[in-house]
Amino acid sequence: MLDAEAAHRDHALVEQVIAEFKAGPLAHLPSRKFTANAAWLVYAAIAFNLTRAAGDLAGAFYAKARIATIRTQLIAIPARIAHSARRRRLHRPRDWPWETA
Repeated sequence: MLDAEAAHRDHALVEQVIAEFKAGPLAHLPSRKFTANAAWLVYAAIAFNLTRAAGDLAGAFYAKARIATIRTQLIAIPARIAHSARRRRLHRPRDWPWETA
């Protein structure tokens, strides 16, 4: 029974990853050429793994969150970069809801 449950959990994890790929990068394959699509898939897998690693580092909520949530709340920061006195400053909004994350 324990082996069947472990296999079921692994299958559910794989199905989640496939669903995220179909909703994201696989929905926009760039070409009808196999080599271009293969390169696109490699870059999509690298981006997926890096995003998932950033989610793991951000905390317990983001460790189980979908890629779209991590992208919206952690990666796509609504900010502007200002240069003054040879320094770069990142100006974020005051009421940004995910500032603590």
